[in-house]
Amino acid sequence: MSVDREAMAPGRSPERSPADRGGPAAADPAEVSRATVFWYSAVGLVLVSWFLFGWLILEQGFIDSVGESLGTGFALLLAVSIIGTVRRSRRD
Repeated sequence: MSVDREAMAPGRSPERSPADRGGPAAADPAEVSRATVFWYSAVGLVLVSWFLFGWLILEQGFIDSVGESLGTGFALLLAVSIIGTVRRSRRD
């Protein structure tokens, strides 16, 4: 068993988190706004509804419906990531 400072390479200081540096993550990381929870819940409900619509109404098959809804979810996550990156780069 080793202590962190024993495992570090010589001459390197321990990594500091953005909260230690007083950066944008200085706020409580566990705090999520109500709007964020609302929109994530709404998107989740739409994706589950999309899955059920494709599977039960269109009868396109379980795997196809899962793939379609998961693909849409991942595309939305990618869009949110890109938008967040662009917004953060404009701030700095």
